[in-house]
Amino acid sequence: MSKHPKQLQKLLLFQLAGRRLFGLGTLKIREIMPLPRLTRLPSSQSTVIGTATFRGAAVPVIDMAAAIGYPPLTAEERAIASVIVTDVNRKEIGFLVRKVQRIVEIDWQDVSPPPKALGRNAFITGLVNIDDELVQLLDLELLLAKVYPESLSSQDVQLNDMEIETLRGLSILLVDDSIVARKQLSDLLDRKNIGYQVTHDGNDALARMLSANADGHPVDILVSDIEMPGLDGYELAFEVRNNPNLHQPWIILHSSLSSEMSLSYAEQVGADRALTKFDAHELLHTMLTAAVGRKSK
Repeated sequence: MSKHPKQLQKLLLFQLAGRRLFGLGTLKIREIMPLPRLTRLPSSQSTVIGTATFRGAAVPVIDMAAAIGYPPLTAEERAIASVIVTDVNRKEIGFLVRKVQRIVEIDWQDVSPPPKALGRNAFITGLVNIDDELVQLLDLELLLAKVYPESLSSQDVQLNDMEIETLRGLSILLVDDSIVARKQLSDLLDRKNIGYQVTHDGNDALARMLSANADGHPVDILVSDIEMPGLDGYELAFEVRNNPNLHQPWIILHSSLSSEMSLSYAEQVGADRALTKFDAHELLHTMLTAAVGRKSK
């Protein structure tokens, strides 16, 4: 690999309230359709307005505006609204939005992280300027965690003492722009008292890896999201693999994307494995595989 894997990403722009624009990566999107007939669920969370039939399956539909703190769509607005059916973290979820605008192409290098002043409950992972308009990229993982808080709890994974000690002996770096994903990853390792570093973007991750390498304590396992502001997971993997002075880690790209295309592209940029979030058992046992693979590098 000698050529930088520049890959523009498509972004769907839409409105929830007023003229403010929001965006979602199209790799997460299965379909966009008018609001269909809904079946109301008893005792469901108030922002879940019902279920729709999508390709033979019942898919919950969430009023996205209400879920992130805006007024819910009125009956008049629903009549001309759209539902974005997404595939995130192995689940199909429909989001009701006021108006779908258009699809654009962006470079993740042009996306900046949200200001820290927004706090931990901001539903955005990044900001990007498109045609002189500021677009907010939504954190679907945080949004879904607010609607379905039970999704935050993950099963405990049984490891024997030797497996735990193997992982404790490695330098592990976790990279994800989603607050929810970082918490899930951290909780998983904290339960086993396995040490790690964690950061929210690829540029900082690369800087940490270069610093650790220079200090003689290189990163052994890199677990990175794919869609991130600045340096995305693909580009991070590429930069790591193409740095001859960097002690090479085992790279796991760990993404909410379920697209086969996005996961197969991970191999092309040098990742050792690509996983769809969030399966604690699959991730830990892949890290154990990485421990064996790391010794052979």
